[in-house]
Amino acid sequence: MFGEKALELVKELQRSKTGTISAINEDVMRQVLEEMRALFEQNQRDVTLALAGEQLLFSAIQIRHSALERNKRCLLAYLAGRLNYVRETRWQFGSVLPAEVKQNLSEPELQWFNKYSKCLANYMSSIGGHGGLDLTQDVKPPKTLYIEVRCLTDHGEFETQDGSIVLLKKNSQHFMLRSECEHLVRQGFLEHIVH
Repeated sequence: MFGEKALELVKELQRSKTGTISAINEDVMRQVLEEMRALFEQNQRDVTLALAGEQLLFSAIQIRHSALERNKRCLLAYLAGRLNYVRETRWQFGSVLPAEVKQNLSEPELQWFNKYSKCLANYMSSIGGHGGLDLTQDVKPPKTLYIEVRCLTDHGEFETQDGSIVLLKKNSQHFMLRSECEHLVRQGFLEHIVH
């Protein structure tokens, strides 16, 4: 049946919508592309025969063309969905990808992430005055300026905006400006303590 492998890719993407992404399925993508090449070649042969007078082939040509279009849409939806996940990951974790995400991305996806990250950083540095404006901070509007955090790993010394040094040691708790520690919370070094 035409298009089953392409539909399998879309279903796989839907299953991974829970905040993770699986490794790119190159085998199924290759099978879909081979199916598309075979359909296209058969259509080329049949178009030549149809133009020579074989009018009965037009319906078969149309069915194969529809299958080609469907496969193309499914492949594009799969790739666009993966890129949307990569874009969301940049906003969520910053310019450093977590290892479990990085290992599941293909080389072109990693290159796209790096280019997107660079473009976003250039844009953020060009707006908001002399120091730029970090748009990835406060993705959700904060309720308070200060939050209580707990260190999940030893991170070492951390310099705050006012120049004071905070030692971020495993299981230590600190009361910090949200804007200073939000990236560390998203990267998993700190945990926001909610009372």
